[in-house]
Amino acid sequence: MVAPLPYSLIATDLDGTLLRADDTLSDRSLAALARTGRAGARHLVVTGRPAPRVRPLLDDLGSTGLAVCGQGAQVYDAGAQRLLWSVTLDRELAETALGKIEAEVGQVYAAVDQDGVDGLTLIEPGYLMPHPTLPALRVGRRDDLWCAPISKVLLRHHTLSDDELAATARAVVGSLATVTMSGPGTVELQPCGVTKATGLALAADHLGLRPEQAIAFGDMPNDIPMFDWAAYGVAMANAHPELKAVADEITLSNEDDGIAVALERLFP
Repeated sequence: MVAPLPYSLIATDLDGTLLRADDTLSDRSLAALARTGRAGARHLVVTGRPAPRVRPLLDDLGSTGLAVCGQGAQVYDAGAQRLLWSVTLDRELAETALGKIEAEVGQVYAAVDQDGVDGLTLIEPGYLMPHPTLPALRVGRRDDLWCAPISKVLLRHHTLSDDELAATARAVVGSLATVTMSGPGTVELQPCGVTKATGLALAADHLGLRPEQAIAFGDMPNDIPMFDWAAYGVAMANAHPELKAVADEITLSNEDDGIAVALERLFP
């Protein structure tokens, strides 16, 4: 008799979770995910990165399935190379939200991820990419950020910490957008009500899978909705304290193959 799978859906964040600091995947992590796939489980990448920045990593994983991108704003089909679902952030609302934030904290520096499978990441003068390996196009002024539909806005402040900037943004933005903190130097505005959980729920439904069949791995507060949705949440050792506080388990860090360690135990 075949033993039932411990989890049929494995949802993993990328940065600080599945990926090492140099944006690579370890052989051990790849082997652990391959093992779960042979057992019949589905692996879903659930990331803040937009679809165009995820495609090379899906190639490394050998994935032709679905991926949740843009903090849940996009569900991408790697096999068909198209978006099954996407939602954009209204650009006028984004400008209004930025104005409210700057009225409280002074100048912030902004970037945007454009919508679509070939969307660009645009950065205004003064914005520094938290991931220098990711491609971005610098524009001459902020107005140039709004030249095409966007999935989200990324914010940085020259003195405030990410926690401070995110807290202020949440206090003043209200229903204009959802505010998330997804990594060092990465506070984001995305469409109101959109989270990793909303995108993951759509992808899981497409696959015929339910929350009680899912285990999720993450490292930042933007992963909290995903942990709330899944049956079991595993935080990395390097995770933000807010995520550790709601996790069911804490594994090793992303540099120490924390996902592989957990999956090797669950799928011996």
